Amino acid sequence: MKHVRRARLHEQIRAFALVAPVLAFIVVFFIMPLGDMLNRSVYDPRVSNWLPNTSEALRTWDRQGLPDEEVYATLARELIDRAEDRMIGRLALVINHEVSGARTPVMSTGNILRNMDLDEVESYKDTLTDIHRIWGERDIWSGLKTVSQSFTLRYYLAGLDLEYNVDGDIVPTAEYRQIYVTLLIRTLWASALIMGIALLLGYPVAYHLATSPPRTSNLLMILVLLPFWTALLVRTAAWIVLLQEQGVINSVLVGIGLLDDASRVRMVHNMFGTIVAMTYIMLPFMILPIYAVMRRIPGDYVRAAQSLGAKPPRAFFTVYLPQTLPGVGAGCILVFILSIGFYITPALVGGQTGQFISRFVAYHIQTSLNWGLAAALAGIILLSILALYFVYSRVFGAQNVRVG
Repeated sequence: MKHVRRARLHEQIRAFALVAPVLAFIVVFFIMPLGDMLNRSVYDPRVSNWLPNTSEALRTWDRQGLPDEEVYATLARELIDRAEDRMIGRLALVINHEVSGARTPVMSTGNILRNMDLDEVESYKDTLTDIHRIWGERDIWSGLKTVSQSFTLRYYLAGLDLEYNVDGDIVPTAEYRQIYVTLLIRTLWASALIMGIALLLGYPVAYHLATSPPRTSNLLMILVLLPFWTALLVRTAAWIVLLQEQGVINSVLVGIGLLDDASRVRMVHNMFGTIVAMTYIMLPFMILPIYAVMRRIPGDYVRAAQSLGAKPPRAFFTVYLPQTLPGVGAGCILVFILSIGFYITPALVGGQTGQFISRFVAYHIQTSLNWGLAAALAGIILLSILALYFVYSRVFGAQNVRVG
């Protein structure tokens, strides 16, 4: 018995050693970045680190009226420190994310105070207000109090087109700035549409692959996998060539007389172009899981149903189709999740009306440098996917999803 336990232990150690590299890869390149992203969406200690005394002083301020003289003095000293260590630009950028138009006043105030003799200052409130009128307004102080809180929901509120007002209450953002909820809804319905079209196109192809002779099936499988051998950027650029007004499809329609040259159809740089290009890209991800399940379904079941009197359509819908639903579920989930987070194709062929929310995640990472908001938008996408997957599992059962 002792030898048996030892042998089992050795087997478990050997098995763990085999999966350890993959496990380490997942932890380092998936779990840790995901955790860092979610952490950034709710934790931002930059302002509280750069203005520690001001942040502490503002905790007791009730957002009514203006802070007292001591708070103004504390802020002035710390703005001088940030100007001297050249962090004033970063501080101003972070404050500007919460209070639009505050970047230049914060930077100029810090640089001007740096060159002043504070011993001659009688009133810091008057001095800061003379430098820029923004320091005499409650908005900047309320915004400064908000960004000085290390743990915050302001990024998630911004991602849902909400914000803290000057009194600290949660209110909708100005109507002209409400873009993220609209983009999220657009992303979800477009992804669902892509999933539906891919299912309608992919199911017959998968059925033909599963029921064809091996020689025909192998040739069709090569055609299905062929897009994977071409770079995604090249495939997307090819759709631009095909769909643009002077492109191949419009030229063919004009050539055969269905359109005249003045009425060419705009099929790219809009949502139509995004749907077409992404459906083409996602089609193999729908076909392969369905095909893998269909390959495991014995053909005797349908023949038995027909021998018992069922017509071919009835035999298909009552016997064959239910057995393929696990593959259909896997393909739908895979296509839907991939579509929600897609960036390159909508960015290139979507124009203004065909963009997904992923574009703004990239924008805030690369351009505005508002990583907290980018992380919150990504978090909202993740939560949306998890919520939809939970609904799917409750309705259909996650255990029924199969890829082979």
